Amino acid sequence: MLRNITIFTFLIFVISQEQANGALHGSAKKMVDDANKNGPYLGLVIPNMFEMNPLLNSPHYKSTNLVIDYAGRRFRFGNIHKKQVILVMSGMGMVNAAVATQLLLSLFEIKGVIHFGIAGNANPNLNIGDVTIAHYWSHSALWAWQRYGNGPEDPLPFEGEGGFTREIGNLKFGRYSSNGDGDGDGDNLLNNVWYQAEEVYPVDSTPEQTQQAFWIPVDSTYLSLSKALEKLKLEDCINATTCLSKPPKVTTVQRGTSANIYLDNKAYRSFLYNKFNISPVEMESAGVALICYQQKTPFITFRALSDLAGGGSATSNEADTFSGLSANNSVIVTVEFIKLLGGYHRKMLNYV
Repeated sequence: MLRNITIFTFLIFVISQEQANGALHGSAKKMVDDANKNGPYLGLVIPNMFEMNPLLNSPHYKSTNLVIDYAGRRFRFGNIHKKQVILVMSGMGMVNAAVATQLLLSLFEIKGVIHFGIAGNANPNLNIGDVTIAHYWSHSALWAWQRYGNGPEDPLPFEGEGGFTREIGNLKFGRYSSNGDGDGDGDNLLNNVWYQAEEVYPVDSTPEQTQQAFWIPVDSTYLSLSKALEKLKLEDCINATTCLSKPPKVTTVQRGTSANIYLDNKAYRSFLYNKFNISPVEMESAGVALICYQQKTPFITFRALSDLAGGGSATSNEADTFSGLSANNSVIVTVEFIKLLGGYHRKMLNYV
């Protein structure tokens, strides 16, 4: 009896271990099929519970009390401003982000993906608490590490066969000795790393025919809608005595980047900004972007800046102090964007 009451009050479907091989059948398939009958949904991919909890606690999020657990992921169903959403926590890093996004798109009827959370900042013109909306995302830790003794004029292995490339650019370690500023031309046994594009396989292309992508664009319609968010008021205080030195803002930036690296280094931060015009630096967005790009699914990312990567801001230990505020700001922007998206879809239906 207690078990029945529990299921009635909070319906959680757990797909059994026997089905963990990826095949959906029997009751598991029915659960997903029933959910999809009420679709399509907006998919929200969130790095961790620290960044998800502000949304779960938001008065704008209305849970339907339906949860489907599959392959180690929990898919939470709800509504935000009358738009049906599915929330999934990805976990840290690009592989986790890509797996969670692919499962979301493979299991459910998803019409678009929103990814949000906090990030480090590489742009000296931005401030803690600002929420960035990047036009493009890249994975900046896919490298060809060049043999010591070779230089920029020397080809990389397999370069002539369409393999590695020198077209995107390189990082020369010799320029970053402790007594330099990145502008020198010193020697270092680590030599050079050359940035490489990802191999991608779009869903509408010929299988096993490789394409290359380094900069992944966010959806143009989503990006256009997000311009209205720049007037949004964000949180600027943790409490009555601890506030940001400048009011945070929503801002569109050219580029963001991800890597399986927690970046807290001033020299590399400056290199990424000066070389690639990168603002937010973090560990998941490119994984989400690459999957959505290949699956032809619209996506956008909102990343709130929690620290100046590598230090140097007016606020010491800024990540420890303001990460909660930044997480809240990323949720504020996400919720408002979903509201805008709902209005856009209603307008398009009326137009048709």
